[in-house]
Amino acid sequence: MLASPHPSDSCTCTADPSCATDPAVGSTTSHQPVLSGSTSPKAPCPETSRGKGVCSDTSKFKGNVEEKSLVVKSSVPRKRVQRRVVQQIPEEQLKDPLINDAINKLPPNYNFEIHKSIWRIRSAGAKCVALQFPEGLLLYACVIADILEVFTDAETLILGDVTYGACCVDDFTARSLGADFMIHYGHSCLVPIDRTSITVLYVFVDIQIDPKHLIDSLRVNFDKSKKMAVVSTIQFLNTLHSFVDVLNKDGWNLVIPQAKPLSPGEVLGCTSPPLDPSVSCLLYLGDGRFHLESIMISNPSLPAYRYDPYSKILTQEHYDHAKMRAIRHREIEKAAQADTWGLILGTLGRQGNPSILANIQQQLSKAGKKHVVLLMSEIFPERLGLLKEVGAWVQVACPRLSIDWGYAFPAPLLSPYEAAVALRGVEWQENYPMDFYSNDSLGAWTNNHPDNKAKVVRRGKK
Repeated sequence: MLASPHPSDSCTCTADPSCATDPAVGSTTSHQPVLSGSTSPKAPCPETSRGKGVCSDTSKFKGNVEEKSLVVKSSVPRKRVQRRVVQQIPEEQLKDPLINDAINKLPPNYNFEIHKSIWRIRSAGAKCVALQFPEGLLLYACVIADILEVFTDAETLILGDVTYGACCVDDFTARSLGADFMIHYGHSCLVPIDRTSITVLYVFVDIQIDPKHLIDSLRVNFDKSKKMAVVSTIQFLNTLHSFVDVLNKDGWNLVIPQAKPLSPGEVLGCTSPPLDPSVSCLLYLGDGRFHLESIMISNPSLPAYRYDPYSKILTQEHYDHAKMRAIRHREIEKAAQADTWGLILGTLGRQGNPSILANIQQQLSKAGKKHVVLLMSEIFPERLGLLKEVGAWVQVACPRLSIDWGYAFPAPLLSPYEAAVALRGVEWQENYPMDFYSNDSLGAWTNNHPDNKAKVVRRGKK
């Protein structure tokens, strides 16, 4: 039972059948303690949409500061040293009462970085700005669009297609609609800014929460001497680092893992780090299970806990690893017997990687398998069921689609890793790898493998 940190709170721990999700992945019963006096969020959280990302942009922008590299001559011949010139948002813009009054129309604990957005749009001389939001933030889209149009010379357009994560950044559509600048909200920059077709600004939407209840909950329920790994999504990383500092100064042993190129402590639904054996348990700060399940799959033997910053409930979470592995292994074996394969390249934003697709095509050719290629923005069982001659599918989009929902398709639906196993390119891993965007991946089925990295875009001046 997880105790409440406050004597006035009653806390009971019961297995709630309504907490069980997809039975095929065997995923999940969680124990829900009921804390009286829990508060509801003043605004919805963007984590209701699936999948998140990483940012080269964090090294470029620190709060209201933009950093640019400048090459200067050294006293040593033929050597160059990188120095940084800091350009700040103009003080008059930060203090503009009209801009600040407009910002007050947005939730005060959500940082939409309006000052920086206005400054960047003005500096770029942008005329058409595309705005892309996950569903949890879409309700603020019109307000933000109005603010940007009032305080810049640009028009705005809102991209309304579903956005599961930063892998869905849709710079191609924005460019085709005439946009010369794009702002992507709610995710870190999984697609680096030097690889997009137009200038993209990533706004993480940092969400400020009071960590006191979380800190008190940990003190009541856990042994401070045990090593605990703590992770979250990009919105709560500032809070995560702050409460870790507080507790570690008090003698706790909290560690923040990293799966580069993600930020320390950040996990995605498809990418999370395997943890050191000395770690005794795992804590996830966030209001959903999608990202938490990723690191649970990477570390199947670790007890996992989740603190929901909105409901202020701390729960122990469970995942049926044996059932998931059995289902996926069965589907891989079925796919290995198929003569005709279908390859799906995801076209929802930047989900599909043509280099990964080409790698799978080469493996199929070596194995003497026929294949057909489909382009799809979203993948549904009914659509694939129309192609009855295809005996196995591989989707180069989101690995979790296969893990979570592959059982629902009429023929095996494999991820690129599973396809490599079926085609005998790699051995089945007992700890299922969640490394789709990791720099330290096991093979060429991942985006940041040296063979698959996208090329840097050289944008010419208009």
